[in-house]
Amino acid sequence: MEGALTARDRVGIQDFVLLDTHTSENAFLDNLKKRFNEDLIYTYIGTLLVSVNPYKQLDIYSKKQMDIYMGVNFFELPPHIYALADNAYHTMLAEANNHFILISGESGAGKTEASKKILQYYAVSCPSVSPMDRVRDRMLLSNPVLEAFGNAKTLKNDNSSRFGKYMDIQFDIQGEAVGGHILSYLLEKSRVVHQNQGERNFHIFYQLVEGGEEDLLRQLGLESNSQHYSYLVKGQCANMTSVNDQNDWRTVRNALSSIEFDNGDIQDLFGVIASVLHLGNVQFESDNKGNAKLNNSAELRWVSTLLGVSVQVLQEGLTYRKIEANTDEVLSPFTVDYATYARDALAKAIYGRAFTWLVNKINESMENKDLSRKTVIGLLDIYGFEVFYVNSFEQFCINYCNEKLQQLFIQLTLKSEQEEYEAEGIGWEPVQFFNNKIICDLVEEKHRGIISLLDEECLRPGEATDLTFLERLEEKMGSHPHFVTHKLADKTTRKTLERGDFRLLHYAGEVTYCVVGFLDKNNDLLYRNIKDVMRESKNAIVRECFASMESDNRRRPETVASQFKSSLVGLTDILMSKEPWYVRCLKSNESKQPGRFDDSLVLHQVKYLGLTEHLRVRRAGFAYRRRYEVFLQRYKPLCPATWPHWKGLPADGVEVLVRHLGYQPDEYKMGRTKIFIRHPRTLFATEDAFEICKNDLASRIQAQYKGYRQKGEFRKQKEAATKIETCWRGVQARKEKERRQWAVKVIKKFIKGYMTRGEAKTTDNSEYLVFVRQSYLNRLKNNLPKTVLDKTTWLSPPPVLTETSAILRQIHMRLLVRKYVRGITAQQKAQVSPAIFKGKKDNYPQSIPQPFVETRISVSVSPLSDGIIIFHVANEDVKQKGDLIMQCDHLFELLTKLSVVANKQNAIKVVQGSITFQIQAGKEGVVDFSSGSESMVYKDRNGHLMVVSHATVAR
Repeated sequence: MEGALTARDRVGIQDFVLLDTHTSENAFLDNLKKRFNEDLIYTYIGTLLVSVNPYKQLDIYSKKQMDIYMGVNFFELPPHIYALADNAYHTMLAEANNHFILISGESGAGKTEASKKILQYYAVSCPSVSPMDRVRDRMLLSNPVLEAFGNAKTLKNDNSSRFGKYMDIQFDIQGEAVGGHILSYLLEKSRVVHQNQGERNFHIFYQLVEGGEEDLLRQLGLESNSQHYSYLVKGQCANMTSVNDQNDWRTVRNALSSIEFDNGDIQDLFGVIASVLHLGNVQFESDNKGNAKLNNSAELRWVSTLLGVSVQVLQEGLTYRKIEANTDEVLSPFTVDYATYARDALAKAIYGRAFTWLVNKINESMENKDLSRKTVIGLLDIYGFEVFYVNSFEQFCINYCNEKLQQLFIQLTLKSEQEEYEAEGIGWEPVQFFNNKIICDLVEEKHRGIISLLDEECLRPGEATDLTFLERLEEKMGSHPHFVTHKLADKTTRKTLERGDFRLLHYAGEVTYCVVGFLDKNNDLLYRNIKDVMRESKNAIVRECFASMESDNRRRPETVASQFKSSLVGLTDILMSKEPWYVRCLKSNESKQPGRFDDSLVLHQVKYLGLTEHLRVRRAGFAYRRRYEVFLQRYKPLCPATWPHWKGLPADGVEVLVRHLGYQPDEYKMGRTKIFIRHPRTLFATEDAFEICKNDLASRIQAQYKGYRQKGEFRKQKEAATKIETCWRGVQARKEKERRQWAVKVIKKFIKGYMTRGEAKTTDNSEYLVFVRQSYLNRLKNNLPKTVLDKTTWLSPPPVLTETSAILRQIHMRLLVRKYVRGITAQQKAQVSPAIFKGKKDNYPQSIPQPFVETRISVSVSPLSDGIIIFHVANEDVKQKGDLIMQCDHLFELLTKLSVVANKQNAIKVVQGSITFQIQAGKEGVVDFSSGSESMVYKDRNGHLMVVSHATVAR
């Protein structure tokens, strides 16, 4: 609540208790209007909720809105019907006691819609399991059914409840809705047979006729046109643009099936509705003796078919009255007026009792079979105070009911307020208010009240009429300050009263009642022979209703007013045993226009609903009261001693806080659990100081919170990094372990393979041999001979690849030869005939010079193992090189080959010591040979080439 105080200049105060000390009706109205203009239709008076009908859809009833109000402190959020429903529910659970919510207001103020919103809230917010959903679904689905059978269009409301409804919702210890029970009060049965101009009959009749399926209407003998039925056109308003009867019919049909009405019950129920419509079309005319007779029997045959009674017996019951004289029975014929009365009485009785049966059937579907203790929230949606141009018996009963509820409201309000003051140890200051007990007594007092006089007039012998009843009223109540008639009024007032009227000054204002019809409606008599006919009906609903509601004795049944009075006493007892919550509904205008606020109309409702009186009672000297914990929690930032934490008792903390704020002793009182503040301005000053403090406080809190969040974020990141590192290290360690295990296996296999490499291929050496092959082939690939003449580069193969190596060497040699051959040019090919390689040229040997043919070439070697060989070449050209010196490891083989090829063994000379050779023409060199411990070749100081060998070899 306090959170909205900063917007009080624009949207008003959301709790009227916080209005300043000047609590006039104008101030009250101005606050309502401010909030209404901002679409804020709810306002509190303490825990009482005031609701102004906006006559438009507002986006404040969504599932999201329900979630917001679930389990929240009553004054923590803006006023809402969900807040009231939620707090009633949680208080019930916490205190384990029973509660009720009283919804009141004029017709059209939104009572029925408020009741629906509360039921919907409980259906969503209460915990549930599957079996419990069935109960709550039926509670919700009972609404459209009861509205169809019990609501109608009136001059003030297109969906006016024409009966009172009290529903108990039963909860178990966990807070689950486990059952429900409905009590109905004073169904306006007279509407079945008559409607005022501009009004309609009950919705169900139009829904059946306009929306019923073709087959169903054929079975019921009905036509799809409301204008064809006398009971539906009395108000000349059968068709409405604001109501879709066809859609509503489908809703009712689905609801009846979901409440588990079987097909037989549904067919019988529709038969009752159709029989009432056919009864309305039954017309009578006078015979030559002045007695009533049927004008057309077709409609009566449909009634007999639908009710399952004999058409002759039914006709007799509507045109004759059975009179019992001692042991004889005599049939007395009706006049047309009496026959019409009997017809209408039967129609009202059938419909009224069927409505009672319907309520009982719904109760059976919601009944809780578990006998363990339950807590209850009652929901009272009762007709509001009604003032029409012509007010009859129904308005008298309805307004009497509102008088009783107003009396109860004041008593409970005063009681709860006084109990709170006494519980808190605060002195109670008496509050002046209008006590409407005088009006209740005027209506209900035994032997002297209006109801008693009405019953006496209905029961007395002789020709009692409505006017004789009025005379009795004038006789008994002529001096009562709240009662006046044309005869008793002064000249000015008499002009506003007809001779058949009486006027009561209710708490809500003056209402003038026309006595015409009071006796008939109060008697509500149905002739006994017609009752006997109905007991024999084959329609199960009709037979059950008339059998169960009729006793065998012949006592006159209790009048309607007395029954209603008794039921109100029972309702009062029920409500007095429960903790109350209130919803007061107001109409914003008579024309149902959105956004229009009629000051005079709203003010009138504020007066007769006693809202300003309730406000005075609620304040009772102190405008504001809160528990110490709540008050301290909100305002502790305003005092350094209480901020940020108060270590002691909350009451002590509040005392320190208010002293710091400068509260004067007469501005507040300290109760046992609450602080009471006398004037709203004191709270406003505190709230304004809190608003100023809140900005600085918000900055400090934000800074602390941001730091906290950053620290938390850093901590999270650090923990996350540590976890990631740990996980990564674990992954790496597992990978390393796996790699090492793999390496160990490979090495073991390699060693085994190496050790068994010479054996036949086995499991142990197969992979090793593969490795050897791959390794040899890879090395061989990088060390292949580059020319045909290279005979030494080829790598030595391992034993396992000896054969393979030979094949590869041969293949590679062929490849080199092929490359060489392909590289010979055309000119070279011409010089060297291909046949040279095939041995087909005869002069080939002659074309090639033989080695050493000429004697000018000789060979010298030493007798030592030095491997030096010198080729002496005759050379006369000084520009040419001289003798050739070579070293050969296979000296003997070379010399043997040369001597054989050249056939000149004498050309080879073994020279001891030194050999002289020609470097070039005219220039000589010397090679000295010697033996030593180490072989070497070097140039000596004398310029000779020294060749030292480590052994002497015989030549």
